[in-house]
Amino acid sequence: MRLTLLFHGLSHTSNEIRSDYTESHGLFCPESTTQAPPLCCDSVVRSSPNHELQRLALAQQSLPPRCTRRVPHDKMPANQYFNSHRARSYLSRLPLFTRALIVIIAALWVATLQSVFDLKKWGALIPDEINIFTMYRLNTFPLLHLNFFHALFNTLALTPLMERFEAEFGTLTSLALFFGPLTMIPAFAYIFIERIVMGGNTAVMGASMWVFLLLGMEGIRTYKTNPHLVIATYNIPTWTTPLVMVLVVQALVPGTSFIGHLCGVGTGYLFGLGYLKFVAPPEWALRWIESKLNLLGRLPHYVSIDQKTYGRFGVLPSSGGPTAPLAMVGGGQRLGP
Repeated sequence: MRLTLLFHGLSHTSNEIRSDYTESHGLFCPESTTQAPPLCCDSVVRSSPNHELQRLALAQQSLPPRCTRRVPHDKMPANQYFNSHRARSYLSRLPLFTRALIVIIAALWVATLQSVFDLKKWGALIPDEINIFTMYRLNTFPLLHLNFFHALFNTLALTPLMERFEAEFGTLTSLALFFGPLTMIPAFAYIFIERIVMGGNTAVMGASMWVFLLLGMEGIRTYKTNPHLVIATYNIPTWTTPLVMVLVVQALVPGTSFIGHLCGVGTGYLFGLGYLKFVAPPEWALRWIESKLNLLGRLPHYVSIDQKTYGRFGVLPSSGGPTAPLAMVGGGQRLGP
């Protein structure tokens, strides 16, 4: 009779110990209300005199196998949710020229909503209307867009690429290149092909030419460190990645300028190969301007010549793994038929 009472007492105690153990250790057990498996009285009588160790061992033995540990909501892995803090941190670290482009593109899109003045027709790249008095079109057409989604997708594609370029070359160099030769060269190439070769007069606008130009540079840079992309048994040159993207955008996005995108990729190839080094302003002149105007002290998020991440026109160091172009492609669109 005493053994029976001892057995029932130990069973009841094991259930209580198991409940206390699961609550204190954050365990969730759907079968915690069930009775513990039968225990051998001899093993209990001959156990260690240390009651705390005995209670802990008894609780661990009585836990069913389906018990799981309950993780608090605030300690869930961060990658399961959108990390808004990381997004805000990335936006707060954008350099000055990249920020300025985003603001200008957004402001010009808002300005195109009014019907008093046709801003798109005024700033688009129209081959037949390029003359000595309309050369401004060579710099205004990448900043204008047809609609909200056109501006949004191009901005999303341009931001990481331009941020990388500005961090590498500096703010003043980026300003001089993208409102100078890196925009005028593909623009003149498009005018020549569209007007002289094709005999057309299709107007274009949008920052997608900049996007594909930067992708062309990234393609050459990737090719220098990782020449081939192996798919099955085929070795595909990595410099062809921007061309594949041009074809994909042309097939998926209606109304895109195939010739304009090719001109951007071609200019990016030339710059990545070093054939356009002469168009970049000399560093001594940029340093003189920065020191005279104190741009680093006056302008927040300014990237000076001495702050740039990598050497000018150099190849980025590789960590041994294959690299790839950085961002998705936003499709530019044509104005007109």
